[in-house]
Amino acid sequence: MSEVEQQQQPDTTPGTIPWTELATTNKEASKDFYSKLFGWTVEEMQMPNDMTYTMFKLGERPIAGCVELPEGEPGAHPMWLSYVNVEDLDASIEKTKELGGAVLKDRVDLPMGSFAVIADPQNAVIAFWQSSDAEC
Repeated sequence: MSEVEQQQQPDTTPGTIPWTELATTNKEASKDFYSKLFGWTVEEMQMPNDMTYTMFKLGERPIAGCVELPEGEPGAHPMWLSYVNVEDLDASIEKTKELGGAVLKDRVDLPMGSFAVIADPQNAVIAFWQSSDAEC
């Protein structure tokens, strides 16, 4: 694997934050703002569900994602969400419950891995990420 390819691979070490994602009510304005603020470039990816996923990149390295919040979604507001690597998503979900946290979005399986969104006992929100063995 070349040095550039290695830089493009996410860190899958448990406990690290490999990805963060912006949910916004105006994706075009957000892309413009963060591109100008940090010098990030934008790459659009067509998803199987006819959604366009936006990746922010620093050079060739993908560093964050951006999704548009559906209009009229109750309780939805613009926010950043970080994903923490876990070895066992189901065990992490159960441990969250045991420790007094809440599962806000149960396990979602994607080709590149699986995630769940949880809140700690103080209602701070974060997501778990378990990479699949498949190449992304």
